[in-house]
This record gives sequence, C-alpha cells and structure tokens, in this order.
Amino acid sequence: MTTYAFYPGCVAKGGAPELYQSMVAVGEKLGFSLSELTGAACTGAGVISERDPLAGDVVNTRTFAMAEQLGHPIMTICSTCTGVMAQVASRVNRDEAYRSEVNQYLTDEGLEYQGTTEVKHLLWVLVEDYGLDRLKEMVVRPLTGVRLAPFYGCYIVRPSSAVDPLTAGREGYLEQVIATLGADPVEEYRGKDKCCGFPLLETNKKSSLALTGKRLDEARDVSADALVTPCPLCHLNLDGQQPDTPSATSTAPMPILHLPQAIGLAIGIAPERLGLGRHIIDTKGFMGKLAVAG
Repeated sequence: MTTYAFYPGCVAKGGAPELYQSMVAVGEKLGFSLSELTGAACTGAGVISERDPLAGDVVNTRTFAMAEQLGHPIMTICSTCTGVMAQVASRVNRDEAYRSEVNQYLTDEGLEYQGTTEVKHLLWVLVEDYGLDRLKEMVVRPLTGVRLAPFYGCYIVRPSSAVDPLTAGREGYLEQVIATLGADPVEEYRGKDKCCGFPLLETNKKSSLALTGKRLDEARDVSADALVTPCPLCHLNLDGQQPDTPSATSTAPMPILHLPQAIGLAIGIAPERLGLGRHIIDTKGFMGKLAVAG
C-alpha cells in the first residue's frame, strides 16, 4: 500500500472537524498509510493567488517540497485544496526557471522542490490506487435503499488543464464510489459540478444563498436522500447555510455527508465516530431510512 503525505487542510481541522476524524477512522479501517504534513500551511484557497500569484505558489510549493522530502505523493480530503495545488503544480513542475525562482524563498528552511510531487484527492486515491473492488470487499453495511447525489463542486473538476478530469474519467468517480458502497447514485443530478455559492458568502450573501438553495432544490427534484461531497467548503455552505436558503422553510432538509462519512458508514464504522452528530442539518432521518432499508 502506498504511503501518502496526508494534507487535511484547514477546514477539516477547524470548521468541519468531523471530516478529519472520519478520515482518520476510515484510513485506519482501510489500511491506509498516512504521514500527516503537520507543518504545512494553508493553500490559500485561491485567495492568496488572486492578490499575489508568486506568494500563493511559494506557499504551496513549500508543501510539495515537504512531501518530496518524505518521498510520498500528497493526499488531500478537500477539493479546494486539490484544485489550488493542481494549478500551482502545473506551473512549477513544467517551468524549471520559475521553479528555481520559487525555491529561493524556501532555502531558509532547507527546502528545495524538484518537481516530482503528485497531488491526489482521496476520491482519486480510492479509485486509482486502492481500487473499487477492494473497497467493495470492505463494505459490511451496504448503503442499500438510499439515493445519494454526488456533489463535486468546482475545484476538483476545474480547470481541466490542471486536474484533467475528462481525460482521466475522474468526472464520474464519485458516482462509482457511491455505487460501490451499495447506495443508488443519482446520475441525473444536474447540480453536481456547479458552484455551491461559498465563494460569494462574504461579499454577496443573498446571491450565495440563492446558489446554495438552487443546488439543494435540484437534489430534491430528483428525490435524493442526501448529498455526498468531497469538498468541506461545499459542506460548510450546503449544510451550515441551508437553514437560511430561500426555500428552507417550505422544503424538507437535505443532509450533506462528507465523502469519508459515507465510506465509514458502509464499512461498519459507528456514526458517532464519524461525527454525524455535528451537522447543522440533522442526519437522524437519513440514518433511520438507511436502517429500515438495511
């Protein structure tokens, strides 16, 4: 089994700690070998790069260099982190002169990036490295009888020049994992790769909530029982801001699951260990339906 330089990101250690705890539990159960990059900095979520592209590239290249020293590829559990890192890697890996410029800022820490680190999201690791057949063998409590809508969000499929989802077939990985866990993947969910509204939350909350509500309404329209997302920022918006969306008072609540939580349920990890009680939108109804179906 490949050892990964584990990069949990900020949200999994802050606003959504249930993501971190569920990933640790799932990693242990699946036999992942994770070496956490405890000294790595935030990717900047694209904000740093907008203000100062070089600073954003230096911050992320530093993380690449740390993983390179360990000799392991990076595994993330945040789509936003994955997307930001992918864009930085596409710049510094292909341009040796630019990489040398960036490396000048890393010398004080004794770091130098050679351009060899690969960045993968957990979703990609599951399909490409671990394997769906192996994952299926670990399923002891299939998520039978529930319809799960995949919510990729923006960064794990964009820009294609960096993450290259169409060439690799990664635009369908989430549906494949959901099916492997025994649930019914809602293939017709048209909001799966659209924005959740999070980037607008602080600058135009009304528009942000409208986008969030639209994504949720689209899931209700296709009779989804819950959304599954590989992005904690999407989770913060779809779960945390859901009560304030335009249709919240007239529609049924829509539970939002982190990807490791869905996996954890199927491989027999207790809901409390997965942090399912921390969500803003109560997951008890979803769990009840799962129990009845089971």
